[in-house]
Amino acid sequence: LAIAGPATPALADAIDGDWCQSDGRHFSIRGPDIVTPAGARMQGDYARHFFTYKPPAPERGAGGTISMRLVNENTVHLSYGEAAAAAEVWERCSPSTSALPGRPAA
Repeated sequence: LAIAGPATPALADAIDGDWCQSDGRHFSIRGPDIVTPAGARMQGDYARHFFTYKPPAPERGAGGTISMRLVNENTVHLSYGEAAAAAEVWERCSPSTSALPGRPAA
């Protein structure tokens, strides 16, 4: 006889995903691939809980390195250069309405 535990959603344990800022900026990470807040598609240095890349001009931080650290399943700290003390807090984006499956036709 198997005992079922409470149903809980799987929590992300990697930096992969879509990240949002309250001012409307967002970026996406999929392994070493990133789509930057300005829309550039490029690659960076990926680790399960960390990501770094060199943003192209004219993006903020161009010429330097942007570092990201996964704090928990819903929060990333993003730093420009060595300014870890001034890290921006980014939240995992909510699923968009258009991403929800449609209802079956009646």
